[in-house]
Amino acid sequence: MARQRTLSIIKPDATGKNLLGKIIGRFEEEGLRIAAMRKVHLSRAEAEGFYAVHRERPFFDELCTFMTSAPCVVMVLEGEDAVAANRRIMGETNPAEAAEGTLRKLYAASIGENAVHGSDSPENAAIEIAYFFRTTELH
Repeated sequence: MARQRTLSIIKPDATGKNLLGKIIGRFEEEGLRIAAMRKVHLSRAEAEGFYAVHRERPFFDELCTFMTSAPCVVMVLEGEDAVAANRRIMGETNPAEAAEGTLRKLYAASIGENAVHGSDSPENAAIEIAYFFRTTELH
C-alpha cells in the first residue's frame, strides 16, 4: 500500500449541522492524518473553478449554488491508500445507497447535499489539493 494524500471537503450542509468534530474525528479514528485544514466560504467563481469538470452536467449550477451557500472545511488527509480510505469512509454519493456507518449514510440528506467530498483518484487528489493549498501549507 502507498502513503497518499487526498482532498476532503466537509460541505455546507454538514458545517451547518455542527458535524465538523464528528466527521474529522472519524477520519482520524480510521487512521487518516490531517496534513492541512482551513474553513472557507467559497465564492461562486471558486466553486465553478473547482467543479469545472462538471460544467456541462445538469446539476452544475445547483452544485455551485449549494457549495457557496455557507462555509466548508477543506482538508488534506494523509495515510495508507488515503484516496480509497476516504471514499470508503464517505460511502456512496447517494446516501440511500451508502453502506451503514458511512459518513453519507449518517449525515447526508440527499445526493445533492451529501455532507462530504473526496477526491476520486490520486491524480485528481493532486489537482484538488493544489486548488486549495500551497505546498508550504502541507505538514
